[in-house]
Amino acid sequence: MTDAGTTLELLPRDLTPYRAGNTGIPYVHRFDSGRPGPHVLINALTHGNEFCGMVAATHLLDREVRPLRGVLTVSFANVDAYESFAPDDPFASRQLVHNMNRIWSPDWLEGGENSPELRRARALRPVLAAADHILDLHSTSQSVEPFWVYPAFDRNARAASAIGVPAIHLVMPDGLGTGTPVIQHGRHGDPHSDGVALVAECGQHFLQATGELAVEVALRFIAHFGLIDADPGWAPPAPPRRYELLSTEVVRDGRVQFSRPVVGMETFARGEMIATDGGHEIRSPCDGCTIFMPTRKAIVGRELVYLTRPLP
Repeated sequence: MTDAGTTLELLPRDLTPYRAGNTGIPYVHRFDSGRPGPHVLINALTHGNEFCGMVAATHLLDREVRPLRGVLTVSFANVDAYESFAPDDPFASRQLVHNMNRIWSPDWLEGGENSPELRRARALRPVLAAADHILDLHSTSQSVEPFWVYPAFDRNARAASAIGVPAIHLVMPDGLGTGTPVIQHGRHGDPHSDGVALVAECGQHFLQATGELAVEVALRFIAHFGLIDADPGWAPPAPPRRYELLSTEVVRDGRVQFSRPVVGMETFARGEMIATDGGHEIRSPCDGCTIFMPTRKAIVGRELVYLTRPLP
């Protein structure tokens, strides 16, 4: 146990054996079947302390999962942050300078700022550009039900529903409002494209079950696009529970107080107080407002909580 009771079942492993890759870009591995088919990217460690993606990526590489058709790419993104992990402060290695899942816009990637995350994102641009379909593997600071996150394009909803695990969908009609994530970079943010791009939030960062789910989600994603055969033992897709992102509240003052203990997915009635941030009140904009990913540590300028409404 550490960090006020955080259980560390899932810990980093040495990624040095995966550094060379085979693309000329460190930690990027590409396997071409030589047969026509889509190019699928499985991306891990956009955030350095979200180890489930590492578990899934190393599973694919260690077990030599190869596409029957098309191309499979497996990448480890923010390895510098991952390697900074310290068990006595396990949440600190999420990023070194920039949130690597908010900087995928031309303004950031072609701007004058510099950081380990920006350098790595610039190096990974051709990897994302080459992929037809992207799965970006993530986890959550609190132990909540796993869920998808994706831009509100029909192609994403259809794929997430067909894959079926997780069953909860967080749908973004207008993006996050706090930057551009991996899944909205380039053509994957274009409503007229045909490329699927999904985030899977697979559970709490440091739980063994989160890594296990990430492996299953990655294999299901690859199978959905026909690169491997589906496992006959997989449970059938569950009916989706969909939520629409209404707003992303950002920490203004830092003196954040939630109206009651929350971990995420609590519901609030219209007008009910959700939290205060100094003198700023955050109230529910609708009946049945469901919150996602309330912050565990208020840092000015970072996300405080996502406000959503259930979709039919």
